[in-house]
Amino acid sequence: MLSTIKGVYNKGQIILEEHPEINKPVEVLVTFTEDIHKNNEKKPLVFGALKGSVLYMAPDFNEPLEDLEDYM
Repeated sequence: MLSTIKGVYNKGQIILEEHPEINKPVEVLVTFTEDIHKNNEKKPLVFGALKGSVLYMAPDFNEPLEDLEDYM
């Protein structure tokens, strides 16, 4: 049986988010996926941060698409 339980490795200890219901010794594989601090760093949202990021827009952008004529 294979099961996956998320946890955190810190200072030589693995802290699991939930406890498995296993009452006998079993083989365990530990995979380190990424540094947890990199995911928790959230940059604050700034209003208008993407202003000017559209470099080109086709002149017929707002025109109906030919592929959708059957639905109109």
